[in-house]
Parts: sequence; structure tokens; C-alpha cells
Amino acid sequence: MKRFILTSCVALLFGLQSNAQENLQKHYQAYYRQMLEQGDVQGVINGLTHLNVLNPSQERRDTLALVYSNNNQHVQALNLTGIEVNPQDSDLALQVKAISLKALNQPSRAVPHFQIMFDRGPNPYVAYELADLKIQAGDSPGALSDIEYGITNTTDEMKYAFYERQQPYEVPLKAAFVHLKGLAQYNIDKNNIDQAIASFDEALKMAPNFNLASLSKQALESRKETE
Repeated sequence: MKRFILTSCVALLFGLQSNAQENLQKHYQAYYRQMLEQGDVQGVINGLTHLNVLNPSQERRDTLALVYSNNNQHVQALNLTGIEVNPQDSDLALQVKAISLKALNQPSRAVPHFQIMFDRGPNPYVAYELADLKIQAGDSPGALSDIEYGITNTTDEMKYAFYERQQPYEVPLKAAFVHLKGLAQYNIDKNNIDQAIASFDEALKMAPNFNLASLSKQALESRKETE
């Protein structure tokens, strides 16, 4: 009889705990939806964190990492996804690793993740990020193939934004690729400054407002004068 009573109490206790957890999950699901509706990023993070604690899942974890990354909390994002190269990563996890490592000025670590993104779905924007990061990481020859892909596959409607000035501006994506081509050409052969300047001129012809290309051209012209 005592064993029966003890078993019944344990069953009742587990039932109560299960109901409590279910109620908590419903509460945080409603809370999460409300925070989304209000555009409260920290509230969204809190809601997802509680839901992931109550009912862990890789999908929820990756979504939380993406919210952190989009909120420029890149260290927190990478604490959830890690930085290891894993071809089995979800598209969300891959995007978080690539974008957050780029934002943290880790081009060599960001490149493999962007490469997997490009391999899964080639497009000029990912190719641009790959080329830019490869140049930063010292792989200008490797960047040239991404640049050529971008120049070939970019349409006139595609734009790229730059933020090095106080007032951000956009240029045709193709012009951005041609500017990268000039940088890569110079890094590969620093004795052929005219080749790189010609690429900068080509980029400026497509986008006269391309301030970064203008600065690059001025820097090489100054270097040429001092030689």
C-alpha cells in the first residue's frame, strides 16, 4: 500500500511538473510573438532564450544566434554557433558565422563560411564578400576568380552600399567588383600600378560618386609619384 501511494505521488509530481513546463512554454511563445510584433529585439532574445531552455532545438538556437548577429552582438551569436567550419551547418548558422566573423575583423576565418554559402547558392553578393575577404586575408589571386564571376553575373540593377563616408552611398555592384579587381591586381604585382589605376578609372566611369575607388586611385597615384 505504501509503495502504491509513493508511486502515485511520484506520478502526480511528474504530471504537475509537465503541466508547469507546458504552461511556461505557452507563456514564452506568446511573449516571443508579442516582442516580435513590438519590434523589441531584446525581448525577442529573452523569449527565444527561455524557449530554448525549456525545449532545446538546433533550429531555435540558430534563430537566436541570427537575432544576436543582426543586433551587432556578434560574440554572443558565435557563442551559440561556434566558429568551426561544418558543411552540415544550417543556412542560418552558416550565415551567422560568416557575417559575425567578418564583423569581428576575422577575414581568414570568415572566408570558409562564405565559401560554403557560395557553393550552396552562387550569387554575386556572396562572391563580392568572398573576394573582399580574400583580399584582406592576403589571397588576392584567389579573389580574382570570385571577381570575374561577379563581373560576369552582376546585373545593372544590383547595387552595393559603402559607409566609409559620413553619408552612406550606393554604387553599381559591377563597379564595386572592378574596384576590387584593381586592389587585387596591385597586391599581385605592385610594380604595375598603371594596371590597377586603369581598373579604378573603369569603376569610376561606371560610378562617378564612388568615393572609395577615388581614394584608392589617389593613393596609387601618390605612390607612383614618389617612386
